[in-house]
Amino acid sequence: MTTAVAETVSAPAPPRPRRAWVGALIGVLLDTLTILSLFIGVSDVSPASLISGGSEGTAAFLLVVSRAPRTVAVVLVGASLGIAGLIMQMLVRNKFVEPGTTGVTEFATFGMLLTIVLWPGLAVMGKMAVAAVFGLLGTWVFLRVIRAIPVRQLVLVPLVGIMLGGIIGSVTTFFAYRLDLLQSLGQWAQGSFSTVMQGRYELVWVAAAMVVVAWFAADRFSVVGLGEEFATNLGLHYQRVVAVGMVIIAVITAAVLVTAGMIPFLGLVVPNVVSLIIGDNVRRAIPWVAGLGALFVVACDILARLIRFPYEIPLSVIVGVIGAALFLWLLLRRRTRAH
Repeated sequence: MTTAVAETVSAPAPPRPRRAWVGALIGVLLDTLTILSLFIGVSDVSPASLISGGSEGTAAFLLVVSRAPRTVAVVLVGASLGIAGLIMQMLVRNKFVEPGTTGVTEFATFGMLLTIVLWPGLAVMGKMAVAAVFGLLGTWVFLRVIRAIPVRQLVLVPLVGIMLGGIIGSVTTFFAYRLDLLQSLGQWAQGSFSTVMQGRYELVWVAAAMVVVAWFAADRFSVVGLGEEFATNLGLHYQRVVAVGMVIIAVITAAVLVTAGMIPFLGLVVPNVVSLIIGDNVRRAIPWVAGLGALFVVACDILARLIRFPYEIPLSVIVGVIGAALFLWLLLRRRTRAH
């Protein structure tokens, strides 16, 4: 990576007892909200109805077919998107990037649109594969653009990605309009788990597998985050590690897009918050990012179901509002520290 892309330095990690306390709190909250998520909805699915077997087993049926798959999908999406953002930040050496601010999500969406136009009968796994290929292309294009443009300010890097994503998004919208597919495009743009059920969420396990791959390659990503020259001097095959990171980002983005649609800012704010707590070591950060990302999405999903109960607000709206506020806080905080 060129010297134009400046390396960010995280705040010193808090003492170990404080980190342990925060980690335990995240775990307790995640377990509590995950269990609570199983029993929130229009239909009566409660511990009492499950024990009594009321309505001829309808509650148990809904729990297995709808509530449990949805909750599992929410947890896995939150964890995997957080990891995708973390890996992207290591590859670019910038704390303000994630798949949604680098054009990767827009490229994957364009790939999804092509599958509807050219291969309307393609299976869901095939759609995810095409979206992953286009997401990989989007990651490559963004990295090439960043290499070519001498960006000296950290905040300008995501702006370049947002502009790139805006171009691809406009092209996608144009073709969707001409082909009368704006409704399908709108479903992907509004991330939601309202249609997730048994048989329609299994692709997120592929994203979870990418988290495992990221865990095994964590030390290499930490070295890559120090720069190409430094990594090469240590004997690391820089381009190979970058390629692995690009595949992880693309597959996670595609799996989440096919399952739930776009979920903004998650991959940006969660790794930054974790960096403030424990620092920038990728191996140590991965379980924190996965846990905090899952907690964040589960909490936002519960809010999306409760704010206008029995109606449901798209999850992307809740995540976008909270994520944007956290993004602004991170920008202002870094600017204050710079002065």
